[in-house]
Amino acid sequence: MLKGFCLALLIVLASVAFSYALNVKGVDLPDTLAVGDETLLLNGAGVRVKKLAGIVKKDIYVAGLYLKNKSGNAQEIIDADETMMLRIKIVSSLLTAERFTEATLTGFAESTRGNTAPIQKEIDLFLSTFSEKIQEGDLFEIVYRQGVGVQTFKNGSAHAIVTIPGMPIKKALFGIWLGERSEQALQKLGSELLGKAAGK
Repeated sequence: MLKGFCLALLIVLASVAFSYALNVKGVDLPDTLAVGDETLLLNGAGVRVKKLAGIVKKDIYVAGLYLKNKSGNAQEIIDADETMMLRIKIVSSLLTAERFTEATLTGFAESTRGNTAPIQKEIDLFLSTFSEKIQEGDLFEIVYRQGVGVQTFKNGSAHAIVTIPGMPIKKALFGIWLGERSEQALQKLGSELLGKAAGK
């Protein structure tokens, strides 16, 4: 328990930023973030856009992907057993905890090609990240560290909401944003996180 607490503190969560490199829809994304004694680089960033009634487009959240070394190869990032982070800033009150949970479940189904059974316990644990009310302005940081696993943090807290060991959940999770998705808007966001058309 103490070990896990210390690791959470070491993450010093993304609050340790050195400079701001990109502004997406009014959200500043630092070009580097410290996770423990490692420095991560902003690989790409973009906006999750959702169509309302199939017509009006609404910005839902801004996401940034941080890696040890920049890469445009989605599968290599998904498979990599090294520190990385997804940083998600909520920019709309339309995104509720229930909607985020539902969207994440759909994402897991697509990233695993429907084979969620082997990691269902891990998925259920990850979804507890969204058990509390989500408000516009909330910040989620999803961190993977070798030997630790996936940890999620909210609003700069040094205490992880969850810690989930194992590469299978890591691959499925990052595959939600970087893998093949049926929705065009999510494919666009994935390209932006890979450094293509970031912030456009």
